[in-house]
Amino acid sequence: MAVRVQSEPFDVGAEVEALTAGSADAGGVVTFTGFVRGQADGRALALLTLEHYPGMTELELQRIDDEARSRFDLLGSTVIHRVGPLRPGDPIVLVVTAAAHRRAAFEAAEFLMDYLKSRAPFWKKESFRDGTERWVDARDCDGAAMERWAGSATEN
Repeated sequence: MAVRVQSEPFDVGAEVEALTAGSADAGGVVTFTGFVRGQADGRALALLTLEHYPGMTELELQRIDDEARSRFDLLGSTVIHRVGPLRPGDPIVLVVTAAAHRRAAFEAAEFLMDYLKSRAPFWKKESFRDGTERWVDARDCDGAAMERWAGSATEN
């Protein structure tokens, strides 16, 4: 299990290897890598800056990860979220889930991303190529995606 907030890039292959090393019990491993998009609302993005409150952010990510592990009977998981200035095309988030059965691994990865998008305490500032900037508000669709998990659990 790994939950990290970092400014450095991550290596997806190395993270999967670290999660699965020494275990032959995983029937499926799911990875999701999110990238900084080059546009926002049709405008060319130059930079996305992510800020967080050290300590608080890691605790919340750990809480979300612990909930995913208990709901989906995971063998392991990794959640890495980057902070600082990121350019379009840079990887920003990695979620890796391992489970005995593929369904649990897929659903846990979706669950983690839905919660990360709506509950993780990050602040995002978009800097556009035209020189303007704006702080990003939470999106209604992210909250709606998370609501589908209320009270649900996976059956293996």
